[in-house]
Amino acid sequence: MAEGPADRIARLRLIRSDNIGPVTYFQLLARFGSADAAIAAIPDLAARGGGRAPRLVPRALVEREMEAVERLGARYLFLGQGLYPPLLAELETAPPALIVKGDLGLLDRPAIAMVGARNASAAACRFARLLAHGIGEAGAVVVSGLARGIDTAAHDGSIDTGTIAVIAGGIDIYYPPENEERQRAIAERGLLVAEQPPGTEPRARHFPYRNRIIAGLSHGTVVVEAAPRSGSLITARYAAEMGRDVMAVPGSPLDPRAQGCNQLIREGATLIQTAEDVLEAIRPFHLKPLAQPTRRFHAEAASADAEEADRRTVLELLGPTAVPVDELIRQSGLVPAVVQTVLLELELAGRLDRHAGGKVSLTG
Repeated sequence: MAEGPADRIARLRLIRSDNIGPVTYFQLLARFGSADAAIAAIPDLAARGGGRAPRLVPRALVEREMEAVERLGARYLFLGQGLYPPLLAELETAPPALIVKGDLGLLDRPAIAMVGARNASAAACRFARLLAHGIGEAGAVVVSGLARGIDTAAHDGSIDTGTIAVIAGGIDIYYPPENEERQRAIAERGLLVAEQPPGTEPRARHFPYRNRIIAGLSHGTVVVEAAPRSGSLITARYAAEMGRDVMAVPGSPLDPRAQGCNQLIREGATLIQTAEDVLEAIRPFHLKPLAQPTRRFHAEAASADAEEADRRTVLELLGPTAVPVDELIRQSGLVPAVVQTVLLELELAGRLDRHAGGKVSLTG
């Protein structure tokens, strides 16, 4: 597949368009061979799904975005290119494109995510800083989300040895504002990673996307302090779903900020007290080189009547409750490619929502 400027523009048009998430993006490219061909096919696919074609981002808007990235001294990493992080590339929901600024060599080293409470205790912040320093001294990179509290401490402890900050908004947006100088320092001495276009102010919906990247870049995730139902536990859940190590630092039962970590340990997370504990947990996994997966998507040709019958079969199994795609395949009796085709059409028509864990539901 061509990888020149025209192809990158077409890919970004797909990525930035409505109703096209990572799964749909990869299926479109694999099925039609190029982003341009996929864009041309979208109106017909959406019509088959019973809806209007999604709004496609104009070429001029994408060109302005690319110019802004260049002005900022940043660059794109597209999945499928050699520089794209191989661990992240393993995910079905891997971002089709990342915007990065800083030392790309950090992506070649084993990485550990460190996350925790924004309103963390002073003791937990100190421990996180020392833990990150120890992990860095052993040669691993620390990945975090540049938030207040534990994230900030993790970056401070690893800025001299290797730190990656994944941010929820655009790469030029400083959030929280008090971390502006820290974000600038990481761009110069570490690596900044963003999925959103420049100028994007972080919104609540962006943080789960950021959390999946933090977990996806890393061989394991350490939670230092977290209350139940916190964003840090979402990152830990992503790590577990990815088959990566989940680690937690125990805390006092009297401190609500420790309840999330203690619960993770009860559920099987590795108990962490030192940097060596972290390294022991990931050592068997970070030595093997990882190849980027090849994504394939094939749909068999079928008659219009057969396609409509298959579409009705899948629709009857769908509802407002999320269900695994594998379960749809099992209950429908259809081959996976046919089910995926129907789901692709429904999503482009704005009638399907995708959820974590490979689940889908009809849009409410």
